[in-house]
Amino acid sequence: MFPQRLLDGYKSFLNGRLAQERERYEELAEKGQHPEVMLIGCGDSRVAPETIFDAGPGEMFVVRNIANLVPPCESDVEGSYHGTSAAIEFGVNALQVKHIVVMGHASCGGVAAFANKAAPLTKRDFIGKWMSQIAPVAERLGPPKGDRASWIRQLEWAVVEHSLKNLMTFPAVRQRVESGEMQLHGAYFGIATGVLFLRPDSGGDFKPYTEA
Repeated sequence: MFPQRLLDGYKSFLNGRLAQERERYEELAEKGQHPEVMLIGCGDSRVAPETIFDAGPGEMFVVRNIANLVPPCESDVEGSYHGTSAAIEFGVNALQVKHIVVMGHASCGGVAAFANKAAPLTKRDFIGKWMSQIAPVAERLGPPKGDRASWIRQLEWAVVEHSLKNLMTFPAVRQRVESGEMQLHGAYFGIATGVLFLRPDSGGDFKPYTEA
């Protein structure tokens, strides 16, 4: 049976947002999507980008995976499936977005599983293989020095930095960034606090966003 919670939510959508923004939806259906922002985030149910940024339909092209990871661009893709890379290709080449935001978050289960060397959930261990991408990130960060919670947060930030660097291995991304047609940004959301941390575009440590 289809989840009742979803049906109730759909009824609310029909009588609320859809009724209020029907012209917007009709325009999107007729003219297609033209978002300026692509956001790569984690699939964690507590970190919904459209909610955090109060985005309307058609405003953001959102891609979510475990731990907001961007794998490096690979030239040989025969026999492989690259969901995140395919989305980047579409966002950059087809939608021609002007911004790509990689957003990490506090209490990331994927990062914690890697840091704690969690046992595989299945024999195939899709998660373990996916999270192995951050092994060099953790190696560069080094072992915990004192507070483990602070170290894990630093690792979560470093994963965002890693994904931003890997974005630049995609030729179309690099070309558009270097030509000034597109910008890359790093962000981090504190689930318990609601605080948004931003990485300066020039690089450096994440800083909490404050209204001017």
